[in-house]
Amino acid sequence: MSAHRSLKILHVLSQRPDSTGSGTYVRAMLREAKAAGHWSFLLAGIQSTGPAPDCGLPPSQCQFVQFSAADISFPIVGMSDVMPYESRTFSSLSPAELAEYESAFSSALRAAFRKAEPDVIHTHHLWIVSSLARQLFPRIPMAASCHGSDLRQFQRCPHLQEQVLRGCRELDAVIALTAAQRREIARLYNVTPGRLWVGGAGYDSTLFTPGVKPDPNPVRLIYAGKLSKSKGLPHFLAALKRIDALPWQLHLVGGGGGEEGAACVTQARELGDRIRIHGPKTQVEVARLMKQSHVLVLPSLYEGLALVILEGIASGCRVVTTQLPGVDEVLRDARSPFIDLVAPPRLHSVDIPYAEDEAVFESALADALRAQILAAREQPNIDVTPMREQLEAFSWSSVFRRVEEVYFAMLDR
Repeated sequence: MSAHRSLKILHVLSQRPDSTGSGTYVRAMLREAKAAGHWSFLLAGIQSTGPAPDCGLPPSQCQFVQFSAADISFPIVGMSDVMPYESRTFSSLSPAELAEYESAFSSALRAAFRKAEPDVIHTHHLWIVSSLARQLFPRIPMAASCHGSDLRQFQRCPHLQEQVLRGCRELDAVIALTAAQRREIARLYNVTPGRLWVGGAGYDSTLFTPGVKPDPNPVRLIYAGKLSKSKGLPHFLAALKRIDALPWQLHLVGGGGGEEGAACVTQARELGDRIRIHGPKTQVEVARLMKQSHVLVLPSLYEGLALVILEGIASGCRVVTTQLPGVDEVLRDARSPFIDLVAPPRLHSVDIPYAEDEAVFESALADALRAQILAAREQPNIDVTPMREQLEAFSWSSVFRRVEEVYFAMLDR
């Protein structure tokens, strides 16, 4: 085992390395790899308008595929159907547009490979670009991280499954966020267990730390994530109307594109002066808002790994969340009076609930919110010490140690 060998790592992400969970993950891997003595090169997609994202690497170690430009003529194709910036969906691409997309990334992959001369390639999302990379470089040790949105695209776009599987089934390693996700990958992609790892994902333990909470009149609630239906936001906003007699104020943090994001904002504004709509914020700004909040709310209908819960707990927030596999993985059976788990509604597709379950779900959310708001009024500051073990397991340094183990396992085969 060459555990202390310095590696050259090529990271590949088909969208922006910011604004989403996968972008946060990639930037963290680049940062932790540098701290561990490795050298990294990043290939990512960006919109041609606006500044290039700060990835923490010198320009000579970055290459970008530009959308709405000469590389690709249309906006970024998001791994989620609702992105916090202008985007297209994979289901909407014509055959000609898909060919354009694949051609641009194939050329960019070849160029990045020549510049990086990598020992290992780490792609992100079990999707089209990862499949292309495996087909282009079949002899280079290659791992792909699953971020959850790729599994949803796999089910939403059956017409693309064959070309995704063509390369993704041949990957040397697949890194899942959770044990539950590992089982789902094995089922959907038919990847053998020996090539499946659980790496998890992390939160920035230097940013998200407890602070003295403000006076709980009103109790400050915070939602931080995409403004979309799949995050359960419309149900959360409806639940708040059921408890309008209580003293709460909601801070809504995040962006959402298209009609769905706009509909969420419209619904939120119906709450009047009890809501603060912040839009997309940097991790530093989110951490500041969490320090000043009493209750974090995550009403998701689907969640890969609920890292925002860790950020909230580390910031001294109570938590109201749906009980999903990605939530259970984070909490690891922790039981606390500061955490309320709400049963999610049944789904009849990837993230669309049965209509008859929606009112029950909203009522349960309202009950959990009421309980934590009243508790925050009595005890605005909480002791997060009992959760220290869970928090440490999801620090980025711990996550990178698990990912690094995958790199060396591939090289030692």
